[in-house]
Amino acid sequence: MELNTDSGHVTVIIDVSFTESPEVVTAFIRDEQTPFIVNQGGDQLERFEWYLDEDSQSGTLIEAFHSPAAWEILADKVLGSPVNIRFGELFTVNNFTVLGALTPKLNEKLQAMNPQIKSYVGGAC
Repeated sequence: MELNTDSGHVTVIIDVSFTESPEVVTAFIRDEQTPFIVNQGGDQLERFEWYLDEDSQSGTLIEAFHSPAAWEILADKVLGSPVNIRFGELFTVNNFTVLGALTPKLNEKLQAMNPQIKSYVGGAC
């Protein structure tokens, strides 16, 4: 492990709520969104994981990328797609946190989602 060296990776944490049944949401995640994202993300996508709390009808999506450029490439393919539109219909984004750097282009595209961007300061990886 290297100490205090920024790996350049980007992690995105999206906290959501939903009003559809957990079965509908889970089916979308497993059968539509995840296969689509993994297919589009290639080897630049490190993680794409959903966690749901059915009782509170809330969830957290964690996405991790090798670099800001890798995230931008995937975002260009996904934003505005039918799967992304369906995501917007099913979920309300309550919090959108970016851990790491953004490309200027992606920063501009995401401003409407009001992301909280946190820069790397130290650690081990």
